[in-house]
Amino acid sequence: MNKLFCSLFFVGTFGTLAAQQTINPNHSRYVQEIAGTSLSFSMEAIPTGSFIMGDDNSIRKDEKPAHEVSVDAFWMGTHEITWDLFQSFLYKDYEQSKQNEGKVPVEVDAVTRPTKPYLDMTFGFGKEGYPALAMTHYNAIQFCKWLYVRTGVFYRLPTEAEWEYACRAGSQDAYFFGNDPQKLAEYAWYADNSEEKTHPVGQKKPNAFGLYDILGNVAEWTYDQYHEDYYAQFAGKKVQNPVAKPTELYPHVVRGGSFVSTDFDLRSAARGASDPIWKQLDPQMPKSNWWFPEAPFVGLRVVRPLVSPSEAEILAYYNQAPIEDF
Repeated sequence: MNKLFCSLFFVGTFGTLAAQQTINPNHSRYVQEIAGTSLSFSMEAIPTGSFIMGDDNSIRKDEKPAHEVSVDAFWMGTHEITWDLFQSFLYKDYEQSKQNEGKVPVEVDAVTRPTKPYLDMTFGFGKEGYPALAMTHYNAIQFCKWLYVRTGVFYRLPTEAEWEYACRAGSQDAYFFGNDPQKLAEYAWYADNSEEKTHPVGQKKPNAFGLYDILGNVAEWTYDQYHEDYYAQFAGKKVQNPVAKPTELYPHVVRGGSFVSTDFDLRSAARGASDPIWKQLDPQMPKSNWWFPEAPFVGLRVVRPLVSPSEAEILAYYNQAPIEDF
């Protein structure tokens, strides 16, 4: 594990189980405003704690063995990132139109932006209040960099362990609300009720940590490389802040299922993985670093660690060069 992730994740003490979480009085929900604009987003406080990651009863090998994981405190976005925010990163002119006071700061203007997509990347689902989607893993990280330059606060993708811990919110059932998939419609947009499209965030019930649409609507990027047998190394062990550092372009882990997913794929332990087929229609050679034109079901939700790394470590996270597609 590199220095950055030691700094990000290996601060604190090992917990016992999710029900025994450590609450920090200085760690609470907040709203992040984008200076000079009317744009903002809220972040929920996720306490330090431990949980059982995975599912030994699953028919899927990649969810086994279930193992105890402790996670340090962090904040996680109340909602999936919406087009309202993502468009300001994507289009310089749009960002300027949202700037109520003065011009976009020079250092923000210098952030590398995605190439403008040749397709309507909303896929006709909607923009304001709807989750942004179809961005690559690299694109999602560069959006986090734009947020950092805009706010001075280090935002990043969650690790796979952080995501599952936050999703479960103290539960060890199949879903954070229990084991009955018939109740999913109260909490998620998925294959049975979505009408094959995304919906504005925050319309369903949240989990116990105050996170909306953590299941369904759009699947969410994590930082981790996907390995089918990743959990095998943790059998019988207690693990602190695990992360599979990405070193290859494919596959990366996505979590939570989406508006086209079945109830089985919305379980808290269910793992997904990116696939080159998501760019099959991309006419560019090499293919785009920024977009998945055949993945209108993937979006992102940001996190912020309670203990921030140094600026040098932050920039090392953001400035990793994209791996060229084939």
